[in-house]
Amino acid sequence: MSELANFRKHKDHFFKTDAQSPLTPEQQKTFRGLVYFPENPALRFELPLEKYAQPEHILMQTSTGAAQDYIRAGQIHFRVNGQDATLQVYASEHANDYFIPFVDATAPAESYGAGRYLEPEDLGNGKLRVDLNLAYNPYCAYNERWSCPIPPKENRLSVRIEAGEKKFHD
Repeated sequence: MSELANFRKHKDHFFKTDAQSPLTPEQQKTFRGLVYFPENPALRFELPLEKYAQPEHILMQTSTGAAQDYIRAGQIHFRVNGQDATLQVYASEHANDYFIPFVDATAPAESYGAGRYLEPEDLGNGKLRVDLNLAYNPYCAYNERWSCPIPPKENRLSVRIEAGEKKFHD
């Protein structure tokens, strides 16, 4: 079993059994597992983070109409299916972790229409490990009790990202 397959298996177990699952107890009773695009090693990258000299504070709207404060830290560039793509990378004021919310051309037919998330790994030396196979749905994709940041327009891609989680339901 690949590392990604093992990760997905553990995530399904968490969703099905854990009290902290984003699913309601009623959803957990019938949950059969998340649906994913097939693993694609070509969609794993080590990319330079082009940090902004003057990181900008932005308010990201959420699915419930609230707003969350983020710092636009920089951007990454990569190629998917022969097409160039650029995504903005954000950081929280309260943590040093990076966050990439995005929408791609698989939405809304195959992936969650409001977008998916990535949490790239900071490798140091100005590089990020970005594994699109780990793209996941925000908790608000499972039910409306969650408030989730909506990817800004600058992170809406015209390219298909056929990796990570597919949509949970219609």
